[in-house]
Amino acid sequence: MNICKNCNQEISGNFCANCGQPAEVKRIDAHYVLHEIKHVLHFENGVLYTIKELMTRPGENIREFIAENRSRLVKPVIFIIISSLIYSVINHLFDIEDGYIGFSEPIGNTAVHKSAVSIIFNWIQNHYGYANIIIGMFIAFWLKFFFKKYKYNFYELLILLCFVIGISMLILSVFVILEGLIKVRLMQISACIVIAYCSWAIGQFFDKDKIFNYIKSFAAYILGTLSFAFSVIILGLICDYFNI
Repeated sequence: MNICKNCNQEISGNFCANCGQPAEVKRIDAHYVLHEIKHVLHFENGVLYTIKELMTRPGENIREFIAENRSRLVKPVIFIIISSLIYSVINHLFDIEDGYIGFSEPIGNTAVHKSAVSIIFNWIQNHYGYANIIIGMFIAFWLKFFFKKYKYNFYELLILLCFVIGISMLILSVFVILEGLIKVRLMQISACIVIAYCSWAIGQFFDKDKIFNYIKSFAAYILGTLSFAFSVIILGLICDYFNI
């Protein structure tokens, strides 16, 4: 009888009956590394399938993920972080000035002293994955307000937004590539497409047959984004005022 190195229980077979730990840990090699990369990116669950389903039937698929089956789609938090990372890398490669979120210092500010607002927005531009989750929290608040009769809790709405914003970042990535290749400014067009997709996907999630749901989804998305930006500015001004 072997002793499990994870939970100290006796092992009678190839795996621990208590925690599932293998009785013998395999040596790390190229096959192990490739498997771990696939596991992190969830290629075996179908990342391309997830993108296709979220582009064609987002509402139905996300409802099913929340209520029934959580194995068909990529995990939402991982999805939004990877999508945001893809956008950041592509935007850096093509050096597009008009990013997803931009901020310019007011005229008169020098490089010697950057405002806290500028520092926070700079952090956002370097950490889109985490920033998008925070933005999702603000949008989720407004969705909870506009769609309270549907009884979804805040965290379920946040999962919805992880999927929706994740696809938005991939849409923006495509337009960054196009803008970098043809040298024509497209980010304003991509922003309109992203807003339209988010409004459509969120409205479909609640009830695709009710037109008013799409209007409320649009309002929640805009108000959530503006609330986030306003909160960042207020936080930055408070930090500057108290020299934090």
